[in-house]
Amino acid sequence: MVVMRSCVSNLDWNCDLYGHGVSQFRKGSLKNLKFQRVFFNFYNHHRLRFSSHFPLKICRWSSRRCGFFLPPRLLQVRAMDEDLGVSSFHDWGDNNGAIEYRFSSSEGEDSDGDIILQPITDVDLPTPKEQLYPSDDSVTTATHRLSVLGTAYKRKKTKYGILNNIGLIMFSTVLLSLVDCCAWKIVRLPLAPLYLMRPFLISAVAVSCVGYVCVPLFCSLNLHSVIRKEGPARHSSKKGTPTMGGLYFIPIGVIVAEVIVGFSSLEVLGASAATLTFAAIGLLDDLISMRNNNVGLSARFQIVLEVAAGTFFSFWLYALDISSPYSMKTVVPLPAPLGLICLGRLYPFLTSFCFVSMANGINLTDGLDGLAGGTATLAFIAMSIAVLPICSELSIFGASMAGACAGFLLHNRYKASIFMGDTGALALGGALASMAACTGMFFPLFISSGVFVLEALSVILQVSFFKTTKYFRGTGHSLFRMAPLHHHLELCGVKEPVIVAAAYAFSCILALSAGYVGLTSV
Repeated sequence: MVVMRSCVSNLDWNCDLYGHGVSQFRKGSLKNLKFQRVFFNFYNHHRLRFSSHFPLKICRWSSRRCGFFLPPRLLQVRAMDEDLGVSSFHDWGDNNGAIEYRFSSSEGEDSDGDIILQPITDVDLPTPKEQLYPSDDSVTTATHRLSVLGTAYKRKKTKYGILNNIGLIMFSTVLLSLVDCCAWKIVRLPLAPLYLMRPFLISAVAVSCVGYVCVPLFCSLNLHSVIRKEGPARHSSKKGTPTMGGLYFIPIGVIVAEVIVGFSSLEVLGASAATLTFAAIGLLDDLISMRNNNVGLSARFQIVLEVAAGTFFSFWLYALDISSPYSMKTVVPLPAPLGLICLGRLYPFLTSFCFVSMANGINLTDGLDGLAGGTATLAFIAMSIAVLPICSELSIFGASMAGACAGFLLHNRYKASIFMGDTGALALGGALASMAACTGMFFPLFISSGVFVLEALSVILQVSFFKTTKYFRGTGHSLFRMAPLHHHLELCGVKEPVIVAAAYAFSCILALSAGYVGLTSV
């Protein structure tokens, strides 16, 4: 498709009449009706050979733009592959001009739509000598041109991931800067300058720098992801990407928070322990999954471990003297007119449910490049704002984890160089749930984690609808094309970076809402 000049060389370009006609056609000065008739009679004589070697789609408007009208039979010239087309004869270009190619594909990872690649000059096309090469050399030349096009296409698509990252980081830094400016009004106590911005920036820079070492290291250790066969077909190109990125960015976020608070806060210590515990559960699942061809821990056993960890954390909170709303334990603050609600013995059940739902929600969301990391960044920022009046040290932990997620996005953005795996996803869920359990801010947590909640609900609805229809009708029907929700949107034709950008925008609104609800509740 790229070697256009070798294709058209099969025509008699040495014919003076035809060469003159083409030159006049390019200039748009083919006005003589008699000469038009002779020119197109010559074209009709070679029409079969021409259409078989030169896949064109000739538009009526482009022919009129050149100053003449094509016969109706010449307005549809198609080849075997209709996904490739050139809009008009003007795309032939002169010897020193540039040629544009429109490429589209209906399968594979690079099938997000049509795209025009330019400029491809005549230097990139085969020379007249190359036209006389054996068939093997021609195939080699065409393969090389196609590989160049594929590289340019991927580079252009990578820009979408960079733009998503820039927008997310700009929003995060502006929001944290505003909170730092007004923090003394919220806490009613003097706080250090850049109270939340400092841990965010330190973690982000540290994780992004360490990633340049860990990504090649994980590749050399063969810590490669296993793509599910039941997933979208275009995800097959992600096979072999390193995984378990949570092994390096989760500990960095925890260490930065502990160092800044000076290892003196029980809340930060408990949240760090819960985060590392869930990271260990995810690490066990990842290791078993890599050895058993994407078959890790059973869902029941994994939930049992998560419930046990959440229950133990809840009893630890009740036994120790920690900061709680109005010095009352097992209390959940809600906006007016609800106020404080004391749950009593129901508090451990709510804590366990929060740990399980957050961990699995983020794990289900981690299906697109940068989706889970970016939305988790905004959720941590929202929780840092919400818990600031109750436990200011815990807000440092949230800001540090948000910075770790933002730094990880440098390598996890579209196209991803590494995945966080269950090691990172479960750890992020455990960190968010521990922040809510220490302060009772469950309501702001579920608001800021709206994307995770929607992803989990889509899976629950899909399974429930399928089982219900199978029970009553004998044949199961699906509510979505594929669950979770982001896979359904993919199969509907929405581009992967667009889905991630929409999730970021939605999470920004939820983060602002959750922060406001948390501050007004206290």
